[in-house]
Amino acid sequence: MRAADRTIAAMFIAAGVLSLLIWAYLVLARGGFWRIRTAVSAGGAQIIPARIAVIIPARNEADVVGRAIRSLLQQTCQKAVHIFLVDDSSADGTAQAARDAAIIEGQAEKLTVISGASLPLGWSGKLWAMQQGIEHAAALAPDFYLFTDADIEHSPDSISTLVSITQVGAYDMASLMVRLHCHSLAEKLLIPAFVYFFFKLYPPAWIASPRHAEAGAAGGCILIRPAALAQAGGIEAIRQQVIDDCSLAARVKSNGGRVWLGASATTRSIRPYEGFSGIGRMISRSAFSQLRHSNILLVLSMVGMAVTYLLPPFLLFTGHRIVPAALGGTAWFLMVLSYLPVMRLYRLNFLWALSLPLAAVFYVGATFHSAWKYWSGRGGEWKGRIQDPKRNR
Repeated sequence: MRAADRTIAAMFIAAGVLSLLIWAYLVLARGGFWRIRTAVSAGGAQIIPARIAVIIPARNEADVVGRAIRSLLQQTCQKAVHIFLVDDSSADGTAQAARDAAIIEGQAEKLTVISGASLPLGWSGKLWAMQQGIEHAAALAPDFYLFTDADIEHSPDSISTLVSITQVGAYDMASLMVRLHCHSLAEKLLIPAFVYFFFKLYPPAWIASPRHAEAGAAGGCILIRPAALAQAGGIEAIRQQVIDDCSLAARVKSNGGRVWLGASATTRSIRPYEGFSGIGRMISRSAFSQLRHSNILLVLSMVGMAVTYLLPPFLLFTGHRIVPAALGGTAWFLMVLSYLPVMRLYRLNFLWALSLPLAAVFYVGATFHSAWKYWSGRGGEWKGRIQDPKRNR
């Protein structure tokens, strides 16, 4: 074998070893993120000793908000629930759709609709709406706030389960990654991958452990004690954050609070995504903010994603040598194995687990697009608002 061939062979073997080490770490030492911790039902208890103020920020949500309101009014603990919906300058009849749903359930008195005030400088639209909801709900003296989105259809035991988790585990904040809409080709390819990447970034076991500094939350469904929210500085403390859910969790945990994060197979988002472009916009809204607007972290993350998700199949199919192919194949096997719990959660054929490298390519592109939008002054663009404007340093 020529020296050049030996050098190339050694490089391929080194790449294979690196790939296998990465996946051994992810599977064995990353907090078991891939196991997917699902919330366990509280047993359908009809009464819980707590008052729940549900805060829903809503902007042009008429097509989904009715189902969200009805699901909240059908909770097993519905007597403890009062809903505060903040209509954030909607132009599609969102407020009336919410009122109609409450009337259909015969519980109009359980819904308070708040007309949102003008957005002040320095606030994101969602957080300003949440702040107004909290201010109105304070008169109820609630034991918990539930922050939820207008497109979330809750299972009947959703709130009682979250309350049970916080009370039994003495948590100050608990959140659920709801089951996202997953029916189209684009959704089947990319939405389970979104859940997988999210839990890889925020391993639930580490989130719940006081020994780890990591903190995270899923913003579509967050239960929090008012005292913990106040101790964290309230919503005002994160008023400019694009990734507001994880920012809130970080403040709660850094101030001594305990945080729980899990998934739900029954509480779900009912809003379909608009194909690949719609999912791309969702990722682009916050990806560069997650990287703290750092060009260095952008490059490192893109290289890291390529090495982690593309190198294993590349080594397996290049056919250069049997050893690199075996190392790459083993790494890909671990990748697929770790992805299977998400396939089960979304009731997809296990063969979809083989598509994770393709999903990773899309996410790399969307991350770069997120940076591009930030550089062009349109960072965090969502529903006609720029939420992550470029700032001079």
